[in-house]
Amino acid sequence: MTERLADWTRGAEAIVYQSCSACRKVQYFHRAFCAACGAPDPVEKRASGAGTVYATSLVCRAATSETRAHVPYNIVLVDTVEGFRIMAHGTNDLAIGDKVAANYRPFAGRLVPYFEKTR
Repeated sequence: MTERLADWTRGAEAIVYQSCSACRKVQYFHRAFCAACGAPDPVEKRASGAGTVYATSLVCRAATSETRAHVPYNIVLVDTVEGFRIMAHGTNDLAIGDKVAANYRPFAGRLVPYFEKTR
């Protein structure tokens, strides 16, 4: 079994996705197979962090005591230039269609992807 690349879920400042060698489809959630064609062992790659906001939702009520200090915070869906969609945090002024880039910030004790507008 190949060792997985470190990403934000493991404390690294990176977003990792998979690409199928057989059909070239990309997927964000790690699997041992391609969700599109079923081929085994998709290749892991690091994403550039660039993308476009697909949707945005401003959270104004904390779900937990750990998130209370962050309210209000923005949850965004971003279509990456690599071709997958990711849910992450972003600046509160983001709107659908904005071009964005990822950096990483602490949120409720974890390092998370955080998208900001690009110039």
